[in-house]
Amino acid sequence: MTTMTAIERVQTVLRGGVPDRVPVDVHDFMVAAQRSGLPVPESFQSGEAMAQGQIALWRELGHDVVLVENGTAALAQACGVGVEYMEDTAPVSFVPAIESLDDVDQLVMPDLYTTPPLAENLKATRIVVEEIGQQAFVMGRADQGPFSLASMIVGIEEFLVAMALPGNEEKLAALLGFAEEVVYRYAVAQMEQGAHMTSIGESIAGPDVCAPAVYGQWAQTADSRLVKRLREKDIRLAYHICGDATRIVGEMVDTGAAVLELDYKCDLAAVKAAVAGKTTVLGVIDPSEVIARSSPEVVRQAVRDELAVLAPGGGLIIGPGCALPPETPMENLHAFVEAAHEFGRY
Repeated sequence: MTTMTAIERVQTVLRGGVPDRVPVDVHDFMVAAQRSGLPVPESFQSGEAMAQGQIALWRELGHDVVLVENGTAALAQACGVGVEYMEDTAPVSFVPAIESLDDVDQLVMPDLYTTPPLAENLKATRIVVEEIGQQAFVMGRADQGPFSLASMIVGIEEFLVAMALPGNEEKLAALLGFAEEVVYRYAVAQMEQGAHMTSIGESIAGPDVCAPAVYGQWAQTADSRLVKRLREKDIRLAYHICGDATRIVGEMVDTGAAVLELDYKCDLAAVKAAVAGKTTVLGVIDPSEVIARSSPEVVRQAVRDELAVLAPGGGLIIGPGCALPPETPMENLHAFVEAAHEFGRY
């Protein structure tokens, strides 16, 4: 088979075809920040620093997919949530923007090109596209999905309790509608920077936090609507849920998302059966215990084990099941990419 470019390789998989080898993503934005030479909080608030850090890692590692983001709190911050920029990891949200669902009408739609940190995130995507977008497949992350963003805006505890109590349906729908619109606009803006694709994370929507019935009623409904709206603009969406999402993989497929970014806790055989011929999986190697904290030999074996189950017939972009910790050793990252290149050939 003729050797493909990174973009051809990923596009082939997304179309349901079989490429020359399995494409590779490394989800390395925290590693890039740690290596930037700047304090981590400063790096995550500079589009230039975020872009150049990820470009430098791409030049060293040669992976196919460059996923540009600064964590899970960008949209939350833009919507008024109090966010803390940590010294050694991604920013975290900690003070809700509103005290209760009764205050939804107080929320203001952020201006994507002037509100921190969205303007810098979009700048990072734009720089990455300009410098390496002809050679690497660039995914501009649209941050959190509607369900997770809504939980940050009102507070996770308040949000989950409200879903369990009758009489909150209208207010929850209003909050989720606001969150969906914010995510939609940001996803479109990421694509306007020249990204090949965009993605969202629904950090708390999986069975590790929410019952599958809750996921189906609220998260899947909002996410399916988002996928449909983006498809109308010919925009493909990747869709991440943390933890063991095995029980809802079929429902995740039903959203119509072009890619499911799955965590290492998922059952690989069940995932393969659920997605075969329907969508693409991105993942699912353990980012912490395997890639960040084991040896190159263990990393190589984990890659071989996953490829044996998920690679046949296509439908896989191999990568970490979530973002890599900032302290991930470069020898393990090299082992990961090299093993994927060696054992991922069709």
